[in-house]
Amino acid sequence: MSPSVAVVTDSTAYLGAEAAGRWNVTVVPVQVILGGHEIDDVTPFDAGLLAHALQGRSPIVTSRPSPDRFAEAYERAAAAGATEIVSVHLSGALSGTVDSARLAARQAPVPVQVVDSRSIAMGLGFAVLAAARAAGAGAPAAEVAAVASGRAAASGTVFYVDTLEYLRRGGRIGRVANLLGSALSIKPLLRLADGEITVLEKVRTASRALARLEDLVVEEAGERPVDVAVQHLMAAERAEALMKGLTARLPRLVRMWVVEIGPVLGAHTGPGVLGVTIAPGVAD
Repeated sequence: MSPSVAVVTDSTAYLGAEAAGRWNVTVVPVQVILGGHEIDDVTPFDAGLLAHALQGRSPIVTSRPSPDRFAEAYERAAAAGATEIVSVHLSGALSGTVDSARLAARQAPVPVQVVDSRSIAMGLGFAVLAAARAAGAGAPAAEVAAVASGRAAASGTVFYVDTLEYLRRGGRIGRVANLLGSALSIKPLLRLADGEITVLEKVRTASRALARLEDLVVEEAGERPVDVAVQHLMAAERAEALMKGLTARLPRLVRMWVVEIGPVLGAHTGPGVLGVTIAPGVAD
């Protein structure tokens, strides 16, 4: 009998309920604690509540799911008939989520392969979709995991933030802080590379940064078929404008996504973030 492989991910993939349901992907939510209240990282959510907490410097803590939540997801998948599970998660350099998944995998009723995507948001999401396609086509878990890792490695994410303050507060800029020193007022373009955030370019104004962001995506896409995701938080007009610009300029665009990120990632980037993920194009 051929294996039945279930695919599990965490909420920072920001796939949305429709895509997760369509591809039969189980999503385990990461948590964020706002002013002492723990909420799941789901979308859509009250972005204004997060913005108010950020602006008011209310305590905001992001928290990985407990191993028990992954264990429950794995048990449900096995009960539904899965003989193997591939669990694909956000970068271990940014969160301990993948460690929780690994702990749960040790006690799962069926074999579980845990994949650190070394990415987040749709960099993770595109890898999860690739895994789901492979699983749906009957591939064994080892192949499904390899497909997820391969697509994550072949994807790139470039993003802009209105301020570095939230990344600094959350300790997520690492070496970026050393590169930028105290110049937190500049408008940098950042890249998520191998699971960590690095500086791509330094720009002085928001308008120049956003124009340069579009140019960089077009340059990286080149003439190859690509899937592209524009991601934002409370910046729908900017995201729409960027989507239209990229759609007009990318000669072999396969599919365009526009996604509003959730509170976990938003807590570290702040309102106004605008990012683009580019992945090898795959037709549905």
